[in-house]
Amino acid sequence: MQQSSAGDKKFLSGGYPAKSPTGRPSEAAVLVSIDFGDSDYSESLAELRLLAETAGVRTLAVVEARRQRPDPALFAGSGKVQEIAELVERMEVPLAIFNHDLSPAQMRNLTAKLNTRVIDRTMLILDIFAQRAQSHEGKVQVEIAQLKYLATRLVGMNQNMGQQKHAVGARGPGETRLELDRRKLDKRVHLLKERLEKLKHQREVQRRSRDRHDVLSVSIVGYTNAGKSTLFNKLTRADVYVADQLFATLDTTSRRMYSEGKGEIVLSDTVGFIRHLPHSLIAAFRSTLEETVQADLLLHVVDANNASHDDQIAEVNKVLAEIGAADIPQMLVFNKIDRQDTPPGVQRDDYGRITGVFVSAKTGAGMDGLQLALMEAKAARQAAAVIENNVNQESNEYGTE
Repeated sequence: MQQSSAGDKKFLSGGYPAKSPTGRPSEAAVLVSIDFGDSDYSESLAELRLLAETAGVRTLAVVEARRQRPDPALFAGSGKVQEIAELVERMEVPLAIFNHDLSPAQMRNLTAKLNTRVIDRTMLILDIFAQRAQSHEGKVQVEIAQLKYLATRLVGMNQNMGQQKHAVGARGPGETRLELDRRKLDKRVHLLKERLEKLKHQREVQRRSRDRHDVLSVSIVGYTNAGKSTLFNKLTRADVYVADQLFATLDTTSRRMYSEGKGEIVLSDTVGFIRHLPHSLIAAFRSTLEETVQADLLLHVVDANNASHDDQIAEVNKVLAEIGAADIPQMLVFNKIDRQDTPPGVQRDDYGRITGVFVSAKTGAGMDGLQLALMEAKAARQAAAVIENNVNQESNEYGTE
């Protein structure tokens, strides 16, 4: 078990907690992670630390254990839970965050045994999304995901959650608002889905307008914190929020850019993906991610400096397949080469098509290669459109003879 740092002890002894990245006082917590033998366990735990930090949580201690399988009642087993309970009492920890999805029964049992608030990885991610959502559509999508998740966890989650609406894991609908009334919950979800349909229709109109003007639609996708928004800003000269945090970007942002001599390109910056991304979030954000599904090209941004970037590529492709975007042409953009000795450049396949670009969105190194790749993609789309148009004309002429 890893104990807290000196700074954390100052907080425990009565000092006021430091400010979180959002500007509000941070909340203290103990992190709990169980190793079931998964190959990505270390990376998953490192991400939990980052998720907690992004949510404004100060980690006081990390409790780890190894098990073959989860305990049905307490997930971590009675002995380990007793150890956590003693730690929580000794350090007066107000929150325990589990690096796993907990069943409603497990969450109720753990809350009773630990005598503190308990949230799981999904609740933590939902809380971050609730903080990050800026657009009306983003907020609606987050609330739908929260409502669906809380529907099975209302009873016994925390009797005082209504009084802690600003606490991590308690942001959003909350028990007071839901009043434990499933009919009201279902009605609220139905209303929110209707709003999403209207917003979806507005986006479809915009997308059809782009299609009529022969605009290349490019979506920037990738693992969270890979540098997508920095790259987006560099290409479009926009000012999308950028931070060295997980899920710094939540709402999809689209901007036009012009490639010299090749016409117009629309770039869309999308939410980043992560291991074990809750299915409820993928489902809720499906309408936003349709910008990705309808794209002509995906710029798959990869943190070239991350030792696990191959696993991250696989995780992103898994989500892309789930939303129906697996067959859209991809171009890998290996970002952050300024942190290592990799020179800028492009990779081409046996047909001469650019399939990979090495860049630093921060310094601008390699951006000329990425611009070239986009221009070639635009030219290829225009050529394909001409061929398709000629084929359609020939078919029409043949049909009238």
